[in-house]
Amino acid sequence: MLVRGRVQGVGFRYWARAAAERAGLSGWIRNRSDGSVEAEFEGTVAAVEGMIDAVHRGPAGGAVDSVAVSHAEPEGTSAFRVLPDAG
Repeated sequence: MLVRGRVQGVGFRYWARAAAERAGLSGWIRNRSDGSVEAEFEGTVAAVEGMIDAVHRGPAGGAVDSVAVSHAEPEGTSAFRVLPDAG
């Protein structure tokens, strides 16, 4: 998932981690150097779809302009992590 808008400096990654953990999802999220945020969510179809809906709304203080979703093979992670920023 690639999220664009006012999504850095507003707690977006930590909001997403809390939402993912509540939904029982694993995966990761990180800031990108172009100002966007990228994430991967793993879990049930219903939980992932719910997270996609939540990301479109984003946290208070943020403003999501677009969300690009692509499908990938699961990495098999067991937790949700906030990764260091991508270069």
